[in-house]
Amino acid sequence: MYGPRSRRDFLRLAAGASAAVVVGSSCASGETGPKRPATALTRPGRPTLRIAQFHHFVPAYDAWFDNEYAPRWGERNGVDVIVDHLPQADLPSRAAAEVAAGAGHDIFSLLNGAAGLEDHVIDHQTIVEEVQSKVGPVSGEADRATFNPKTNKRFAFPDYLAAWPVHYRTDLWAGTGLRPDSWDAVLKAAPALRAGGHPLGISFSGDADGNYGLVGLLASYGASIQDESGTLALNRPATVEALKMGLAIFRAGMTDEVLGWDASGSSNNRSLASGRASMIVNAVSALRAISDQDPALVERIALLPAPSGPAGPRGCYSAGVYVIWRFSRNHETAKRFLADLAVGYREAFVESGFYNLPAFPGAVPDLALMVSHDDRAKPPDAYALLGETSNWSTNLGQPGHDNAAIAEVFDRYLVPQMFAAAARGEMTPEEAVKAAEGQMKPIFQKWKDLGKI
Repeated sequence: MYGPRSRRDFLRLAAGASAAVVVGSSCASGETGPKRPATALTRPGRPTLRIAQFHHFVPAYDAWFDNEYAPRWGERNGVDVIVDHLPQADLPSRAAAEVAAGAGHDIFSLLNGAAGLEDHVIDHQTIVEEVQSKVGPVSGEADRATFNPKTNKRFAFPDYLAAWPVHYRTDLWAGTGLRPDSWDAVLKAAPALRAGGHPLGISFSGDADGNYGLVGLLASYGASIQDESGTLALNRPATVEALKMGLAIFRAGMTDEVLGWDASGSSNNRSLASGRASMIVNAVSALRAISDQDPALVERIALLPAPSGPAGPRGCYSAGVYVIWRFSRNHETAKRFLADLAVGYREAFVESGFYNLPAFPGAVPDLALMVSHDDRAKPPDAYALLGETSNWSTNLGQPGHDNAAIAEVFDRYLVPQMFAAAARGEMTPEEAVKAAEGQMKPIFQKWKDLGKI
């Protein structure tokens, strides 16, 4: 997510990120967030662990983490834990500011963006090994999202994976005689759905939803940004075919609004919650939010795995990760916090509303049973597909490891821009793929020259 920057670049970012390294504030962004409990206040003579945590997409998780888990862990270990919440969009600049200052939080949470910070973090491998000794191996996708085989360094600690299933209106789709279980079916149903005032809500915009949803579409056609060795592999026939399908679906069943959805990554959620969208591709936080807001509507929404293409059903996990800065003075305490969180991850999984799929599956051995019967869901098996996400989900850098080049492509939204260029009629699919390849080439070359891929 973050390219190599000079100290001048870091200081410029730091100046623009107000209060980025002022630790101890309950919500550095000024947004409303969970209140810090009294037990999280620092006390003389006790060590302090400071954690930067982005606002979770299921707000109840933040309330649990801040007001229950962190204080409880702190009391058990004789540590005052301070949790500061940041907006997702601010993560790159806040991380850059802390690196520039050489000071800030002990633990910093990120979404798929840690690879570019490899030189500024510890090797997290010993934490992974400790957790594995207690609950079993890290999942393949979480491993590929946090380990650099070129440098042999674990540049981040995997916290969770979030799957991106289809959310669709069963009442609206019933009239089409189809289900959105393949991209062909989505294309066939699209005209009738839009004509009825319920267009498809697949983001072609510069937001996280566009990144994850469209990388999943590419994967379902056997296309990818890179190959298994980390070499740029975008400009291939499979990519063009995936882009042609995306363009056909856009023309048949979407509106121009998907080209300008905001970077908060919640525009398609709002479209579904408003009753307008007939389908979106999103993490289950979308369905959880509607459950709280509109119980009548949620009964007409169901989940399916990511749609199938020629290569089968493929969705793209988002990976929540933590990094411990090299400049942190509390390495051992930070390591202990992350290891304990991962080993006891069942509680985090439940409190996240099943959003946080454990990076170490053995930590929640009864996951499939839990998601097949959720008393909060209507019907109780609404989330049952989360028990088999590895059958239809992959990591962002598939078929290889996530790396600094992939993170920068993600941060610059180059895949959604490629689809948007074709949707606007600015380029043919072939031209859009070639142009995106041209944007990505210097990114991959830069990180190759730096010895990171």
